[in-house]
Amino acid sequence: MKSKYIIYITLAGLITFNSSCTKLEEEFRGELEEGSGEIVDPAALLTSAYTAFNTPYQQEQRWVLQEISTDAAMAPTRGGDWDDNGMHRSIHLHEWNADNGYMNNTFVSLGTLVFNATNVLRFKPSAQQEAEARFIRAVAIFDFIDLFGAAPLREGESLDDYRIPPIVMNPDQAMDYIISELTEAMPNLPEGTPKTAYVASKNAARALLMKVHLNRGTFNNRQSPTFDPADMNRVVALAKEITASGSYSISPKGKYFDNFAPDNDQKSTENIFTLYNENGVRGGNVDRTWNTIAHYNMNPGGWNGWCTLSDYYDKFAATDERRGIYYEYAADTTSNRKREFRRQNVGFFEGQQYNWSTNKPLMARNPSNAPLKFTREVTIRTSGATLETAGIRPLKYAFDYESNGQRNNDWVVYRYADVILMQAEAILRGGTGTSAEALLLINKIRVPRGVAALSSLTLDNLLDERARELYWEGWRRQDLIRFGKFLQAWQEKQEDPDPKTLVYPIPSQQIPVNPNLTQNQGY
Repeated sequence: MKSKYIIYITLAGLITFNSSCTKLEEEFRGELEEGSGEIVDPAALLTSAYTAFNTPYQQEQRWVLQEISTDAAMAPTRGGDWDDNGMHRSIHLHEWNADNGYMNNTFVSLGTLVFNATNVLRFKPSAQQEAEARFIRAVAIFDFIDLFGAAPLREGESLDDYRIPPIVMNPDQAMDYIISELTEAMPNLPEGTPKTAYVASKNAARALLMKVHLNRGTFNNRQSPTFDPADMNRVVALAKEITASGSYSISPKGKYFDNFAPDNDQKSTENIFTLYNENGVRGGNVDRTWNTIAHYNMNPGGWNGWCTLSDYYDKFAATDERRGIYYEYAADTTSNRKREFRRQNVGFFEGQQYNWSTNKPLMARNPSNAPLKFTREVTIRTSGATLETAGIRPLKYAFDYESNGQRNNDWVVYRYADVILMQAEAILRGGTGTSAEALLLINKIRVPRGVAALSSLTLDNLLDERARELYWEGWRRQDLIRFGKFLQAWQEKQEDPDPKTLVYPIPSQQIPVNPNLTQNQGY
């Protein structure tokens, strides 16, 4: 009979994952061997583990909890649209409870990611496959701690007997676990380059370890974060190892959006770890980066929803290419490129919008005689004349017009610019280095983006630089908590009266099925 370990996986999960292959060279070759009790090809399970990142990461569950809860993003209710029983509003206003659907869905998705990665280890993977699976599991455990302050894990006997509930690690236990896992896995991981960023690598492991050491004191005390010099020194040392690999450089002027383009696996000089997307082959959800912000009358039409706040937008200088430019790329098949209309097509969309095929001003849908002008002003409940137009709309992932359906842009998880920013922060927080060195690191990023070099560096303007460089990449909440600003008031959100919101509740659906889970204080 077949082993009880066999799981059901989709055809997408049967795609072989091989770091030495190009995207087009991947093929279906996994199969279940009848009667053997084993899955023949652990590469199929590894692909399933990688694919499990898509739903929580690509502008969905985890992303929503990390960005919509901050000053960087809001999902306003537009009349009857985007109401969802207040689920989005409660996240931005910090009025959530343990029944919020986004929290349960994220918890389940991260649990699936942990299980899929652990399952690879049960079927005789190669040394590299095992190392990749352990990296994937470590990423999910880090997210569990970041979001919920607790990380459930099935290992040993509980994998065989589901009557044994998963253990639950606290922040200190989980950080020690991740460090141990990555230290053991790293020798068997490939070096990594931007062209192979969709494969776990030594540099991806180093980037995750940087985040572990930088945030360890915050996860243990979110109200009063601490920064142990040994942790900060480790952040600096890991950053130098990534730089010394020679694989990465800050994108030159005009090339910032190469990191998010449909062919970013070929163009990027910064991407360290990404999620694989190839139309008709594997991936999914990256289309949400367009759909969630685009108006119905844009090409193609979107869902007309999410936006940023004007105070956040105002952090950018007018010359900052990150704020928005016309970006020329091969997958733009519209006349914006062919006839050189050169209308802004990436960054923050504000003001009158244009049809990129005709170069004519776009109109709203209702009323149809109103110009489609995205306004700086937006409220969490919109109505009236600005129902469709309120809010500045950010887009980092240039739309892939060559693809019919799923887009080919690989989703960015870890990027070299973030490594440099973390290195500078660790120096300011007591790590090896000088303030002058930290300033040089930040200006190494700023100048290619088209903005003037800073003359001095403080934690406050470093946080603002992280806001500009990493907008909508899924780090803003973590940054605000580490810098002690998450409880403050901002547009459409009052000051938090209770520090319980520094960690999300354990979803109410999860506690009855795992007696080792304890609800977070205040929920």
